[in-house]
Amino acid sequence: MADAQVHFTIYNGLGDLPHFNPDLDNDTPPALVVAWRDQLKNADAVLICTPEYAFGVPGSLKNALDWTVSSGEFVDKPTALITASSVGSNGHAALLLTLGAITANVPEDGKLLIPFVRTKVNSDGSITDAEILASLQKVLDALLAVII
Repeated sequence: MADAQVHFTIYNGLGDLPHFNPDLDNDTPPALVVAWRDQLKNADAVLICTPEYAFGVPGSLKNALDWTVSSGEFVDKPTALITASSVGSNGHAALLLTLGAITANVPEDGKLLIPFVRTKVNSDGSITDAEILASLQKVLDALLAVII
């Protein structure tokens, strides 16, 4: 949905990060934490897209965000949030609170809650709802407007 000048990297290591432990959050944190933080430091912006689990934030995502509290990778970092789930409102609200706590720069139009997501995609995972496609474009445009 972004034009060709936009390059992105998908971080696939959430489940590999060690459980946050303040005793390990020192001058020599675990190597996987260093790599996560470095990827964030090098990013112009962050787009988080997540489901809601048990009416809350998925544990691996919250854990990854916890690893950035003291190191500050999200401070003023342009960040957008998309929560796509069966309901999603609790997890979405909790994530917005966490992003506020770590002072991420979430543009007003940089957040989207997609409830009943399974009714808006086909079996291939393609979005079939025109309103959702337009809303996703609005989120992406808001995020890019902060960095371009």
